[in-house]
Amino acid sequence: MRKAHLWKMLMLVVISAVLIVGCSSKESTGEKKEGSKAVAKDMVIAVNENFISMDPHNTGDTNSNSVQSAMLEGLLGFDPDGKIMKKLAEDYSISDDALEYTFKLRQGVKFHDGEAFNAEAVKANYERIMKDDSLRLNSRGFNLITNIDVINDYEIKITLKEPYAGMLTRFVSAKILSPKLIGEGKDKIGKNPIGTGPFKFVEWVQGDHLTVERFDEYWDKKDRVQKITYKPVPENGSRVAMLKTGEAQVIYPLPSQNIKEMESAKDVKVEKIPSTIANYVSINTMKKPFDDPRVRQAMNYAVDKDAFIKVVKTGFGLPLDSILPSKTLHYSKQEMYNPNIEKAKQLLKDAGLEKGFKTEIWGNTNSDTMKGMQFIQQQLKAIGIDVEIKSMEEGTLSDEIYGAQKPEDTKLQMWYVSWSAYPSDTTNATKPLFYSGSFPPNGANTAYYKNDQVDQWIEEVNKTADQGKQAEIYGNMQSTIYKDAPWIFLGVDEILAGKRTNVDGVIITPDGGIDVTDANLK
Repeated sequence: MRKAHLWKMLMLVVISAVLIVGCSSKESTGEKKEGSKAVAKDMVIAVNENFISMDPHNTGDTNSNSVQSAMLEGLLGFDPDGKIMKKLAEDYSISDDALEYTFKLRQGVKFHDGEAFNAEAVKANYERIMKDDSLRLNSRGFNLITNIDVINDYEIKITLKEPYAGMLTRFVSAKILSPKLIGEGKDKIGKNPIGTGPFKFVEWVQGDHLTVERFDEYWDKKDRVQKITYKPVPENGSRVAMLKTGEAQVIYPLPSQNIKEMESAKDVKVEKIPSTIANYVSINTMKKPFDDPRVRQAMNYAVDKDAFIKVVKTGFGLPLDSILPSKTLHYSKQEMYNPNIEKAKQLLKDAGLEKGFKTEIWGNTNSDTMKGMQFIQQQLKAIGIDVEIKSMEEGTLSDEIYGAQKPEDTKLQMWYVSWSAYPSDTTNATKPLFYSGSFPPNGANTAYYKNDQVDQWIEEVNKTADQGKQAEIYGNMQSTIYKDAPWIFLGVDEILAGKRTNVDGVIITPDGGIDVTDANLK
C-alpha cells in the first residue's frame, strides 16, 4: 500500500511538471488560448519585391522603409492619413523665422540593445547624416543644419542656415539608431538595425525573408504579435495562394486581377485605399534621342493612359494628370497627353526620327512590373519605337541606377517605376525627382531632368512657410514639368491589399507603406 501510494505521488509530480512545461512553452512562443484551442501569434507578410537595405538614412524603396518602421522610429511620424504626429518627441516648437526646431524627448525609452534613448543619441544620428553626403537623407534638409544643441538629456535644438519647408517631414524620415550601432559602421547598420520600435531585428536571409520579434520593453505598451516574417514574393499567383491557405496573413499588393476571387474567399478580406503612388516611366533626358522634348512628348501621346489603368491595373486607378497624384497637397490638374498616334508620329518626324529608333526599358522582376513594361513596349511600337525589356532583381536594379556617380556614367535609358510621398509631403514628391541637385546617387531624379527655372522654384518654395505662396509655386512647377515630359505619365494607384480576417492593427498607408506598430491577431 505504501509503495502504491508512493508511485501515485510520483505520477502526480510528473504530470504537474509536464503541464507546467507545456504552459511555459505556449507563453514563450506568443500563443494565446481560445477555449481549448491554442492560436500562434506569429504573422507573415508577403510583399512583391526584395528589400534593399535596413539603413534608414540611405533608403529609397518603400518595402525597405516599411520593414524599418517596425523596428525604428523618428522624433516624429505620420498617422494613417499622412498627418505629422509625435513619436520619440513628446513635443516640439519652431521659431518664427523657421530656422530653429526644439524637441522635448520622450523619457524612459530604451534601444533594443539596452542603450538609453536621449538627446545625445539624436545628435549622433543627425551628425551621421550631416557628415556623410553619400547618405540619401543628407541632401534632404540635413545638409542645411548648422548646429545641434543638446539643452539637457531630453531636450535638443536644431538650427538651419536657411528655412526649409519640408524639414518636419525629414524628422519623420530620419529614424533613430542606437549610437552603439552607428559606431560599428555602415555595413552593420544596413544589415542589422537597432532602434526603439515595437519590434526588434532577428534575421535577414536575402531574397527569402526578414524576421522581427516583439520588443517587450517598447514604450507604448499594447498587445502585439510575437513575431513578424516579411517575405518577398514577386510572383502574383504565389502571393495570392499564400493568403488563401493562411501561409501569409497579409499580402501587399493584392493583384487587381484576383480581387473578385479574394472577395469571395473564406477568411479573407480585401482593402482598397486611395493612394499617392504615381506610376511612370522615367526617361533619361540627357541621352539621345531623349534630350529632345518632342521625342518625350511623342511617347506620352503614344501611350493610352486609360488603357494602362484598364490593362495593367485592371481598372483600379486613375490616369496621372500632373507630376503629383491628386491626393497630394498643392496638386494642380494639367491638360493630359490624350492618345494621339498621328500627333506622336509628327513629333518624331519633326525631331528627325520618322523611322523611329531602338531603346530599352528597365524594371524589377515582379509580375505587375513585367506586365507594365510589356504594355509600354506594345504602345510605343505603334510609333516605330522598338523597346527591349530588361528586368532585374530589385537590389541589382538599384545598384545599376544609383551606382552611377555622374550622369554620363549611367546606362539607364528608361525605367518603369513608381514613387510615393505622404499627402502632406509635397517637398518629397518634387525635389528628389525634379531638382538638378538630386541626380543619382544623391536623389531619385533618374530622368536627369534639369530646368533652371524649376530649380529656382524648388529652392524658393522650400524657403517659405506661406501656404498661398507654396500653392502658386507648385502650380507653376507642375505646368512646366508636365510639358517638358521627363516621364511617360501613366497612372495613380488605388492600393489593394489582402488580409486574413483575424488580422488587426496592420495599416496600409497612402504611400504604399505597411504600418505594423499595433499588429495583432484576433
